[in-house]
Amino acid sequence: MNTLAAVMQLLVAAAFVSIPVVRHRFGPAAKAAAVTELRRQHVRPEVLEENKLRFDAGGHETAAPATVAVVMTAIAALNFAGAGLAQLLTWIFSSLVVLMNVAIVYSNLTAVKSVEAAFRRKGDPELTRVDVAPFLQAAEGAFPRWVRAQTYLRNTVVFAGSAVALIAVSLV
Repeated sequence: MNTLAAVMQLLVAAAFVSIPVVRHRFGPAAKAAAVTELRRQHVRPEVLEENKLRFDAGGHETAAPATVAVVMTAIAALNFAGAGLAQLLTWIFSSLVVLMNVAIVYSNLTAVKSVEAAFRRKGDPELTRVDVAPFLQAAEGAFPRWVRAQTYLRNTVVFAGSAVALIAVSLV
């Protein structure tokens, strides 16, 4: 059962690695589309840089998923080795991964409201003028259609893989 848990954890790690990979590849196109939308709304595109708003895989957009991938890979190695600590770590970190993914899904579902609130918190009057829904639609439209399917697949792998890993270590 430890091997099953380990395989699931490696799948979860791969799912998290896919986030910055996609953002790295298509982030510049998303930014260009967002800039075009800002211009259409008569908002200076420089407001993105001034407020450190990015569409690429920089900063926490890479660090957070990469950290999850490293931790899950390390725990998978412990499960492959049959280490006693693997069960406890699987329970802790697979549960955390599920909770983090719930937050990611929620953030995606409430993106317009979340971005509007973030723009208000920035205190930049130009950002508060942005009509966020078309701004986000423009950026999202720059990603290939398969990215939406990849997102659903990633979420399925993360939720199901974590659940299977938790069940597998419980049966040891």
